[in-house]
Amino acid sequence: MKKASEMLRGVLRRAICLAVRLLLALRYRVRVIGAPGVLAKGRHGILLLPTHPALIDPVILLSRLHPSFEYRALADGEQVVQPILSRLADLFGVIRMPTAGRDGAGSVEGVARAIEECGRRLARGENVMLYPAGHILRAREEDLGANSGVETVLKAAPQARVVLVRVRGLWGSALSRADGGYPDLVLIFKRCVRALLANLLFFTPRRPVTVELLEPVDLPRTDRTRINAAIERVFNDGAPPNTYVPYLAWEKGGIRTVPEPAARRGTSDAAAVPPAVRTMVTERLRELCGRDRVEPGHRLSNDLGLDSLSRLELTIWVEQEFGFNVPSPDMLETVQDVLDAAAGQTLADRVDKLAPVSRAWFETGRRAGDAAAEAAPGDTIAAAFLARARATPGAAVLADQTAGVRTYRDVVTALFLLKPWIESLPGERVGILLPASSTASILFLATLFAGKTPVMLNWTAGERSIDHVVGLMELKAVVTAKKLIARLKGQGTAFGAAAPAFVFVEDFAGSLGRPRKLAAWARAHLSWRGLDPAVCAKTAVVLFTSGSESLPKAVPLSHGNLLANVRDVAALRALRRGDALIGFLPPFHSFGLTLTVVFPLVTGVRAVYHANPTEGGTLASLIRVYGVTLLPGTPTFINGILKGALPNDLRTLRLGVTGAEKCPEHVYNGLRTACPGMTILEGYGITECSPVVSVNRPEHPVPFSIGRIMPSVEYRIVDEATGADCPPGRQGMLLVRGPSIFEGYLGHDGPSPFATVDGKSYYRTGDLVAADETGTLFFKGRLKRFVKLGGEMISMPAIEEILGAAFRREDGDGDGPVLAVEALSDDSPELTLFTTLDIGREEANRAIRAAGLSPLHNIRRVAKVESIPVLGTGKTDYRALKVLTQIA
Repeated sequence: MKKASEMLRGVLRRAICLAVRLLLALRYRVRVIGAPGVLAKGRHGILLLPTHPALIDPVILLSRLHPSFEYRALADGEQVVQPILSRLADLFGVIRMPTAGRDGAGSVEGVARAIEECGRRLARGENVMLYPAGHILRAREEDLGANSGVETVLKAAPQARVVLVRVRGLWGSALSRADGGYPDLVLIFKRCVRALLANLLFFTPRRPVTVELLEPVDLPRTDRTRINAAIERVFNDGAPPNTYVPYLAWEKGGIRTVPEPAARRGTSDAAAVPPAVRTMVTERLRELCGRDRVEPGHRLSNDLGLDSLSRLELTIWVEQEFGFNVPSPDMLETVQDVLDAAAGQTLADRVDKLAPVSRAWFETGRRAGDAAAEAAPGDTIAAAFLARARATPGAAVLADQTAGVRTYRDVVTALFLLKPWIESLPGERVGILLPASSTASILFLATLFAGKTPVMLNWTAGERSIDHVVGLMELKAVVTAKKLIARLKGQGTAFGAAAPAFVFVEDFAGSLGRPRKLAAWARAHLSWRGLDPAVCAKTAVVLFTSGSESLPKAVPLSHGNLLANVRDVAALRALRRGDALIGFLPPFHSFGLTLTVVFPLVTGVRAVYHANPTEGGTLASLIRVYGVTLLPGTPTFINGILKGALPNDLRTLRLGVTGAEKCPEHVYNGLRTACPGMTILEGYGITECSPVVSVNRPEHPVPFSIGRIMPSVEYRIVDEATGADCPPGRQGMLLVRGPSIFEGYLGHDGPSPFATVDGKSYYRTGDLVAADETGTLFFKGRLKRFVKLGGEMISMPAIEEILGAAFRREDGDGDGPVLAVEALSDDSPELTLFTTLDIGREEANRAIRAAGLSPLHNIRRVAKVESIPVLGTGKTDYRALKVLTQIA
């Protein structure tokens, strides 16, 4: 019975290979060379090592070689998780390998086990196929570096025959990375189907592909460097250039050579990475490579000898130690890449094969022209949105690569579908946990129309903060997406109390039938009754900020607050109706919410979104494809875009607005180089102020300043000790008042954030500034005890509270504090623990993680001191701590 079952499986495998071969023949003309000679020497115990020029070559090899060699292939487990693919993988005996970085340290062990399994099967006489590089080609020639997979397998099966499989003709296909980006399979599939139909299937131009099998007799069997060098010589001998093959039979030009991928811009600056981070990364690399000399320009593979497993281990370490996501170990090519990743400057894979952009997007921009952008009238965001939508219902306003381009009428259609659903969710407040996207913007708007208050959740804050927010706001429903939650859990994010309240947009979308969709479409085209802005709650949104407290504080912003800030921005007359901005800051970020969500909805300025702000290369591609003219963002993410940009990606940009952290000189210089005609406006904002407080004016920007106060905001700069106004040039604390300033925190029993001066109430920003004679402000430092890392606000009291509870002196309370946390250096802040106790950095960070804070809160340096300095009040003297830095 078992033998008959295996025979049946063999017949099924051959039938599938034949079907795939016939299907591929519609586009590819494949020729196999050398297979009979290899088989004549025997059919068992063969290690097949192919080149990997494109995502399609495993399928081509399967259809052509598997019937003869019946090999087991090593494959990324994430590529075969779908039910059909999973069954096919089982049928063909695929050896699954964990996806790099998905399962923490377990993925390192899992990859090692999968490679060991290849060796065991090869030693038993089975045939095995694995890709020496472990990824598809990024350039014309193969670069194996220090990868150890082949060496490991040959150690387990030293008598195995080695056959190199040289695949030629796929470099330049849509499924390769010959244009510099990673292929988008869905878009490519749609394009191919359309091309096949247009060519009546059988008249489609075919790409010539050669599969050549070579069995070198002198291939080294030991020493990965020698093995990989020998394989590279064979693979790269006469490597064909980037070749384009037409998709349509009538397309002019024929098969032709096209330019190789252009190199990305380089704007990295090792000096901009905090010293403690540089030290930690360097020490870690020394441990992994066993070398004393590690320089920023060294390549991990070629210069330091790190194989793919070591780079995977390094990737996981960066994520766990520093809290920043590294999308793929392959993105860490140099020491500088690791430094950037550890400092939150990760450059993710670039996707150039983007979905086509609707003509409506560009038509809207042309019709709007250069007229100044103005906010529509209305006392609420909902009313202002309806006024703008009624004026230009067919105008494009929102876009992303998932939903495409949406007009105001499309948004209204979505509101008719979403509003009843939001109304049905329990509670007066609804949590929203979504990245930048058209869906997030529309859900924010739908929550307002449903008469509820959106509460924006920050998933980077850690489980402790998220639990606090859910409890404080009494959230019974948190709208999110399954894909996002799965990705965040894969990165180690925990949600605790928030998880039971999750409501998934995919479930709602799946429940919509055609009648409901048609009814919403009809209402959007006939009558907008039912969208009553009068039902809006007074509070337009609740955001959260750590401030100087140990837990996040709830910041309620009214419709008037947000609209005042939007109208202030519009009053500068720097933004035009025909502009298009790119939105990548998450909506829990006040800068992202006001500038990239509310501003477009009420002014008509178009916004294209991308969910991951660290994917600099893809963001640069989106800027080019959508003709983006406005770039609002934090310096950290803007620098990532500069690093990922290819020539001409950023040529349409005319205005950059940066805030949330000080803009370093290398980012200024990078923008000037990439966009010579671009105006850079640095500003300053606070969540409690909706958020923009000051910004440079386009007619006279002052580099490295935070510009002038917004039109509707009054301000004073006062001496910290006396409260007297400071003259120009002298630093003092900034006080502000105006319609964009909030009225107070929710559920907060601490001291008031307001101060009364000359009978007027001002918000105490806790920040030190100085003004010159023109009223231009310069940021000088913070009084509040938080620090911004990667654009996120990190509370130092929160860290102190956790460490204080975890590490207590043996003699009880004793005299005075035993530890304090301070951020050293304003430009490249690093969290330092000062303590009289024997606490190691790793020990402290374990306590921080155990308490539910994110790795962004990790201590970078520990300074042992004899005593913690205190003020006359008995509180820690943090200024004196910074002096101790020089001797600690």
